Amino acid sequence: MPAVRLHRVAVLVLEGAKPLDVGIPAQVFTTRASMPYEVRVCGAAPGLVTGGDGLSYHVADGLDALEWAEIVFVPGYRFPDREDPPPAVVDALLRAHRRGTRLAAISTGAFALAATGLLDGRRATTHWHYTRALAEKHPLVKVDENVLFVDEGSVLTSAGAASGIDLCLHILRGDLGVAASNHAARRLVAAPYRSGGQAQYVPRSVPEPLGERFAATREWALHRLGEPLGLDALARHAGVSARTFSRRFVEDTGYTPMQWVMRARIDLARELLERSERSVEQIAADVGLGTGANLRLHFQRILGTTPSDYRRTFTKGE
Repeated sequence: MPAVRLHRVAVLVLEGAKPLDVGIPAQVFTTRASMPYEVRVCGAAPGLVTGGDGLSYHVADGLDALEWAEIVFVPGYRFPDREDPPPAVVDALLRAHRRGTRLAAISTGAFALAATGLLDGRRATTHWHYTRALAEKHPLVKVDENVLFVDEGSVLTSAGAASGIDLCLHILRGDLGVAASNHAARRLVAAPYRSGGQAQYVPRSVPEPLGERFAATREWALHRLGEPLGLDALARHAGVSARTFSRRFVEDTGYTPMQWVMRARIDLARELLERSERSVEQIAADVGLGTGANLRLHFQRILGTTPSDYRRTFTKGE
C-alpha cells in the first residue's frame, strides 16, 4: 500500500503566545492514522519562547519551518496592538504566502497577518476585545467583529480561542471532507459545525437557560434528517413557541432553523458521497431531499459543485 502523503502544518509561536491558541491547531492536526498531517511548532528562532499566561514554549524549529509548511497557523499573543512582530517574521510570512502557503490566524494572531499587508482590502476578524484596535491599527482591513472566522482563501482569521477549533474543522472539511472533520470534532468533543458567520457573543440582560434544550433538539434532528423537519416540529421538540425557537436558534448557530436543517442534510449527503457507493438519487432520499435534482440544486447552491464532482474529489484511495 502506498504511503499516505502528509499535509505539512506549522504553528508559529510568537512572544506572548496564548496557550489555548497554540494548543488548538497543534492538537487538531497532530499526526495519527485518521489525520494525515505533520505538525511542527516553530518560533522566530529555535529555543525558548516566552508565552502568555505564565507559560513558555521550547520550539525545535525556527522560521525555516514556514518554507516547509503548506499551512501556517499564527496563534494569538499578548499586546498585539502595541507593536508588530519582528521584521524577519513578517518577511517569512510574506515569502510563505507567495509560495502558495495558506496563513491562518487564531484570535489576535490576525495582527501578525495584518502586519504583512495581506489582509488589506480583505475581510478579517479577531477576538472581539481587539476588533476596534485592529481596525484602528490597520484601517485597510475590513474588520468584521460579528463572526467566528473568515475564510479569504489564502488567508484565514478567527475570533477567540474556541473559534480556533471551528476554523480548524473548517480547514479539515475542505482538505479531507466532512467525514474526517466530523471524526475530529467527535474526538475533540466539539460541535461538528458552527457557521463562520455566527456572532462571537450575544449580550443579554437576563440569560435564557435554553442552551441544553436547543442542543438536544439539534441532536434529535440530526437523527431524523430523512424525515420531514419543519419549524413547528423542531419548536415542539424544544418545548417553546416557533417564534422563540427561531430567534434563539439564530443566536445559537448563526442560521435560521431551516437553513441549519438544509446544511445538515447537505453535510450528511457529503459524508455518504465520501463513504458509500449509493447513487445520488438514493442519497437524496436518505437525507430528506427527495430527488437527485433537488439534491443537486442545493448542493450547487451551498458548496458550488455537484455531488458527482464532489464524490470524485473524495474517492477512497485518492
